[in-house]
Amino acid sequence: MATTSVVPANRRRAANAAEELEFETTEGVKAIASFEEMGIKDDLLRGIYQYGFEKPSAIQQRAVTPIIQGRDVIAQAQSGTGKTSMIALTVCQFVDTSKREVQALILSPTRELASQTEKVILAIGDFINIQAHACIGGKSVGEDIRKLEYGVHVVSGTPGRVCDMIKRRTLRTRDIKMLVLDESDEMLSRGFKDQIYDVYRYLPPDLQVVLISATLPHEILEMTNKFMTDPIRILVKRDELTLEVSSFFSIADYLFPFNWRILITDTTSLLLNNRASSNFLLPLKGKNGNLIPCVIFMIHSLLLKLLYSATLSER
Repeated sequence: MATTSVVPANRRRAANAAEELEFETTEGVKAIASFEEMGIKDDLLRGIYQYGFEKPSAIQQRAVTPIIQGRDVIAQAQSGTGKTSMIALTVCQFVDTSKREVQALILSPTRELASQTEKVILAIGDFINIQAHACIGGKSVGEDIRKLEYGVHVVSGTPGRVCDMIKRRTLRTRDIKMLVLDESDEMLSRGFKDQIYDVYRYLPPDLQVVLISATLPHEILEMTNKFMTDPIRILVKRDELTLEVSSFFSIADYLFPFNWRILITDTTSLLLNNRASSNFLLPLKGKNGNLIPCVIFMIHSLLLKLLYSATLSER
């Protein structure tokens, strides 16, 4: 009997585009096409398949093995590429569940991402009895303290709350062997740099660091020099980055209301003066001259601030 996929066609096209990305990697890094070939524990494989995965994504094929081998890794990956499940399965493979101490720490820029990572870890690690906790703002500090004192294997959290729990000596760091910095560029853009460095100061010296970032600005490279030792690099080829744009457009009508406009721009799209910013806003205006709902993706935060200022002047 023929079956019909329930996955929207636009989303399938986006996934296919991600699979076709070409990578620049450290010499010796190989793409491993199946989870079985990665040397993953049997009970963890059961959790992976129960979660619905059939084969590793492009970034997982290249990054999982170096991470579980204990290497520092820089992986260029955006949302939708399988990075969260990559973090989850490598952490689950890494920890010793017989010891109820925090052994892996994952820092994320938002509460939502930290919570999502915790949920994926618990789902994939269901058969190995993994204990994970999302340490995030907006939740009871007392709940964090109770969970951490009881003992967990993995903490997924935002830099502010994690730093607070460490300073309270509730989050014990002596057994932490792996630090994952997820969406590192986003964390830096949100002003978490000092808190990340504070957290790092409390961690043991023999630490494995995995850094995941969609872009690699100077501050990220500076962080890798300070935190990492001879890291494996898994980077999207520069001329392939435009595929992410086309992938986004292919699912834009699925993500946003039909009357919203979707724009993606870079440094060449705006000149640094008010007139250029105002001209850029013209296609965002309706017939009555008012701004219409839109989503704008811009590579540099300075330009985004300029555009935001221009929209304020139009109100």
